[in-house]
Amino acid sequence: MDEKLDRAPIGVLDCSTDGTVTGVNEAARRLLDVGTADVTGADVGTVFPRSVENTLSTVLDAGPPTEDREFEEYYPELERWLVVSLVPVDDEVTVYLRDVTDRRSHERTVADIQGQLDRLILLNGLISEILTDLVDASTRDEIAETICKRLGETDIYEFAWVGERKLGADEIVVRASSGATGRTFENLTESLSRSEMGPEERAAETGTLQVVRSLASDDTVPEAVRRAAFAEGLQSMLAIPLTFGPEVHGVVGVYSSEQEAFSSRERASFETVGEIAGFAVNATRNRNLLLSDTVTELTFEVTDPDSPLVAASADLSAALSLAGMVSHDDRGLLCYFRVDGEPPATVAETLDFGDDAVVSRIVNDSAETGSVEMELGTETLLGVLSTLGVSIRSAEFEDGSGRIVVELSPDESVRRIADAVTRQFDADVVAVRERERPVTTANQLRDELGDRLTDQQEAVLRTAFFADYFESPRGSTAEEVASTLGITGSTLLYHLRAAQRKLLDSFFDDSVSVVRK
Repeated sequence: MDEKLDRAPIGVLDCSTDGTVTGVNEAARRLLDVGTADVTGADVGTVFPRSVENTLSTVLDAGPPTEDREFEEYYPELERWLVVSLVPVDDEVTVYLRDVTDRRSHERTVADIQGQLDRLILLNGLISEILTDLVDASTRDEIAETICKRLGETDIYEFAWVGERKLGADEIVVRASSGATGRTFENLTESLSRSEMGPEERAAETGTLQVVRSLASDDTVPEAVRRAAFAEGLQSMLAIPLTFGPEVHGVVGVYSSEQEAFSSRERASFETVGEIAGFAVNATRNRNLLLSDTVTELTFEVTDPDSPLVAASADLSAALSLAGMVSHDDRGLLCYFRVDGEPPATVAETLDFGDDAVVSRIVNDSAETGSVEMELGTETLLGVLSTLGVSIRSAEFEDGSGRIVVELSPDESVRRIADAVTRQFDADVVAVRERERPVTTANQLRDELGDRLTDQQEAVLRTAFFADYFESPRGSTAEEVASTLGITGSTLLYHLRAAQRKLLDSFFDDSVSVVRK
């Protein structure tokens, strides 16, 4: 071999026209991993390890090449990508080798990143569409169908389904499904009917995402589902709980033919879907309750000594009755309690249970009556009830026990509510009854509110309203409205506050409503 070729940075092999190696340089020895072995006289096909396509052997088997040939292939034994060039010169064939593994690796990395980016863009658009549609969904069926339609009909996933707890049982039942639901889904529904513990059941039980990266071999997946998934080429799945506070309203199962389908970003996006869908389910339950002509009234007797309000009432000679509450999202509830029998300051000192319950301030204080503002945690009894889609009609605590009355719509599961409370707290259901709720027309409501106001209060309120006193910015000042009525500004404000108080009493006092901020 020519000395210059022997020292060349690329691999060079000289061969006869029948493929016999007549010379090899050091670069070729290194690339082909033959070391110092004497390969002169060997067939070039035996010097090269087998490639994926085995193009070199195919070309040489066809006879001596008569023109230049070049191809790029992967050699598994060498773990290298090589560009192989065959150049016929007179009665010889020179084979040139170049290692392009780094370039191939870079191209693959770029392609992977671009693929991930394209997938993320597609997924973000999909999630955005789901969230938008969930806002408009007005029933639980619409919520389930919205999620399934979007996920099941996309090219990213094979199929999706939504399930929820069966009324009066722990079994999960399918509410909607979409996509290529084959034998895997059939076996899945059969395992649900047998209450076999799978990823979806664990998600519903724990309220956390469950991801399976190898459906065919993961022992946490029912065996029949594993076999069917293997046969149908399904490799991974994600189970998403539909949560609102501590309550799990259902679960979504998403199945993919890719093993690495659910990245951390995808899981975070689906967690948001689960929370929004859970909120939507809770909202539909509240809407059903508001629109029902009849309601189911459920009464709980609570004697749980670990409940802050029960424990405080045992240490006090006071009765605590809930006047109203406002939800502060993940921070729990802001509650207002009427106090009878003890100074509110004494109640404030006793009711200090850290994050579970603490009196934030005294609203009204007298010798043995008043009211306090209290912060309750999400894991307290009232905190749990506020997430179950019920209306808390009353809550009273005295002498180490409490009585809580809630209302739920007729199509709601009494057992679901009862189980959610009695599983976590020492409480019993002591009464269940159906109650008619009178329907009040707009004219009747206007007449009832008008009857509560004095003539002076109505005149002041009406004048202030039409004078744009309540607009922002105000169309009239208090002094201008007072001058119109021929009264002083202080008298105007006195009658305005009295009238507003009566209207707010009518709005808030029928039951204890949970207002969400």
